[in-house]
Amino acid sequence: MINMAVRGDSGNFVARAEAGVQWTAGFADLDPAEFPMLRSLDPYGDAVFNQRQVPLLLAELDRLPADLGDDWVVQARELCQVVERGLHLYLWFIGD
Repeated sequence: MINMAVRGDSGNFVARAEAGVQWTAGFADLDPAEFPMLRSLDPYGDAVFNQRQVPLLLAELDRLPADLGDDWVVQARELCQVVERGLHLYLWFIGD
């Protein structure tokens, strides 16, 4: 399971998602040219997106295959909005 959270520069948690990303082979099969942001997700490591990368991530979520989406997509969008509205905030996908 990959958890999601927004953190500030000092590492403090600003917001957390209740849902997590259930890792499946489908993520590894995403076309890297079409999904460069989501391809950086790693079930065992962390991926961090800054304010400039969030719009790219949101665009990828719009075209994500339905079988990879779930409640986590809605919550990821909400966390993206937190990052976009703040300063020095980052969206973290935290692997186990």
